[in-house]
Amino acid sequence: MVSLVVVAVFLLRALFQPPQAAAFKIFPADGSLTHQQITEAAFLRKMAEVCRDVATARGQEFTLPDFYSHSNWVELGSTAPFNPLIRPELPLNNLAGPNTKTCKSCVGKDCSDNILQEVLQQKILTSGYFRLLLSTKPAGKCSHGGLLDMTSYEDPTGGINKDDISSSHGFLHQRAAEIAINATVQLLEDIRVATGNVAFLRLMGLSQISVLAFVFDTTGSMSNYIAEAKTVTFSIIDSRRGTSEEPSEYILVPFNDQGFGPLLKTEKADTFKERINSLSASEGSNPGMCLSGLLLTLTQAPPSSDIFVFTDASVNDTELRNAVEAMIQITKSTVTFLLTNSISSRSQQNVSLSRLLSQSDIQLYRDLSHISGGHTIEVTNSTLSQAIAVITDVIAAGLVTVLYIERSPAIAEDFSFVLDPSLSNVTVYVTGDSPVFTLYSPTGVSQSGSVANGPLGNILTVGNLKRLKIRSDNQTGEWKISISSTSSYTLKVIGQSSVDVLVYFVEIIEGGHGDSWAQSFTRPFIGRNATLFVSVTGRDSVTVTDVLLVEASGSDVVNGTIKAVGATDFLVNVEKIPEGAFVVQLKGLLNDSSSTSRFQRQSPTQYKGSRITITAQSQKIAQPGVPFGLNFTVTSNTTGGNYTIRARTDLGFSVSFPRYLILVAGGSAQGSVTLTAPSNTESGTDFTLTIEAEAPGSTDLNYAIVQFTVSTANAIFSGFYALSMCLSFSCFFVSHFV
Repeated sequence: MVSLVVVAVFLLRALFQPPQAAAFKIFPADGSLTHQQITEAAFLRKMAEVCRDVATARGQEFTLPDFYSHSNWVELGSTAPFNPLIRPELPLNNLAGPNTKTCKSCVGKDCSDNILQEVLQQKILTSGYFRLLLSTKPAGKCSHGGLLDMTSYEDPTGGINKDDISSSHGFLHQRAAEIAINATVQLLEDIRVATGNVAFLRLMGLSQISVLAFVFDTTGSMSNYIAEAKTVTFSIIDSRRGTSEEPSEYILVPFNDQGFGPLLKTEKADTFKERINSLSASEGSNPGMCLSGLLLTLTQAPPSSDIFVFTDASVNDTELRNAVEAMIQITKSTVTFLLTNSISSRSQQNVSLSRLLSQSDIQLYRDLSHISGGHTIEVTNSTLSQAIAVITDVIAAGLVTVLYIERSPAIAEDFSFVLDPSLSNVTVYVTGDSPVFTLYSPTGVSQSGSVANGPLGNILTVGNLKRLKIRSDNQTGEWKISISSTSSYTLKVIGQSSVDVLVYFVEIIEGGHGDSWAQSFTRPFIGRNATLFVSVTGRDSVTVTDVLLVEASGSDVVNGTIKAVGATDFLVNVEKIPEGAFVVQLKGLLNDSSSTSRFQRQSPTQYKGSRITITAQSQKIAQPGVPFGLNFTVTSNTTGGNYTIRARTDLGFSVSFPRYLILVAGGSAQGSVTLTAPSNTESGTDFTLTIEAEAPGSTDLNYAIVQFTVSTANAIFSGFYALSMCLSFSCFFVSHFV
């Protein structure tokens, strides 16, 4: 049976994926439907319909949960979408000509009858002029209207837009919004018919579970470890085969001390198992190219993937550390390292000591896993199988992070966290060499970390990790855990829930449609103020009381000022970005019909600021087989010198770029990237270009992400590209017909 809760979570997560472009009006007024809310409603309707059809085809049950703003289409009495705007083969008839007068001045503040009667009677389609700086427009033409539209102050005055209830024609706002929703649904249906249900869901960014990816060290010292790792991975794959939690894709990337790859990406579990089974240890005993293999995986796997790295080796490509960190933060994927540290077995194999993991090597792996919200688990061949439980936890559907703490150097400290009624399968992880802890329930019941089976749950020890599965009874409320340790440690609390939090930095844009925003595809500037967009999924209404930027390895906190922009959406202003890595914590109240309960969530991925700024051209269309040039600028107010430049696409397209740019302190330099999508690239393919700039000495790094769509003559995908550009038919249907 398809879980309604799980499906709803994926629907909502898809709706709040980072937008492809600026911008749409997000500040509601007088109960008006914003452009975002219109698109959300349409996507929810269509996604729910497709999920129902997929479930029906599998013989499973499924229950459904749950603008024409600038033209005179609604004023003409229309109740259905204007099909020629969706289907280019249809003619645009009865449009107002360049010299056709369409409006008269409004009387007072009432613009309800400013469209000329002859225009309405003859069903002539027209739209309104809008200009920010100049007031000129052709004689007798309608204006968009509003304070920022200078043409609306010239005869004929007023406007005809229906952006919100307080607009010139706001009395028709609801009707226009409903038609816009129906138009969005109509276009999505065209796409669904063309692609099929499964492909359509993937096109919309929906899947039932994250991609499962393994990065394997195949150097000589791993021979025994590889055999046990195969057993572990096969067990995980087989346990999910044929279930609703079966991964939609599998990824495998091998590496050793000579090279890395090739990458295997497949939807077939048997193909994946065959490739894993074919892995064998190669000769060699030098440090491996682990970061190269991990970086390849991060660039090819979808966002929010679960990646597991099996190795016993130190790293010989540490120069990629910053690039790997950046890609983890870009993709928000979770990386877990499983390190074998059986020194005796290495000695028996006469393996060179250069393969042995030093404390600095282990710390590198720990740092990368911490950034991603993952684990670094040190195991032996005999204990690797125990890690199955941890891997199974990580790839569970509907997983949310309640709390993630790292402490280095370690100090004795008490931590508290709130568990709300929506949470199930709550698990506490404490990872480190020597942590001692005690967990306290809201009712005061306690359990020591040394008690394997106690009143609060069962504890499984896997190498340097302790996993405590909290019992399901009486878990709601505020919990406390006391930890002391002589070395660094991490604390992580996760669970499954329909209530999750999506967070990303945005830039506020002032424009003709009121304030709007666009996601910032770069690291925020250290020491300066910034704005975050926060969305709580899984509830119709929530109260957010605190949004905090918390130092990742400390306790310093930057408080945010919260502004609601919807029932579950919020803009959060922070005065400054911290110097080091930080996480975003959110606390608030879940409002149900019968009760209110406290809840908290945390971003699993760490964020980091930068003093480097990269700006690049906005989203573009690329043609298959045709080189495309894109200019970018790097600015730094700190160190001068040679800045290392890297550029790559997530689909591995050919990219050329300058290896270095020379900057003076406080100066800037311009570079150019040339990329080519292969001539056989499928129409409608979306891809991203990531440009990185790294300061001399690897002291700082920032990146910019540019999104592309491969051009197509197919009308359906052209329409979808326009939709993704605007994220709302209130934008797509702005076309001015005069």
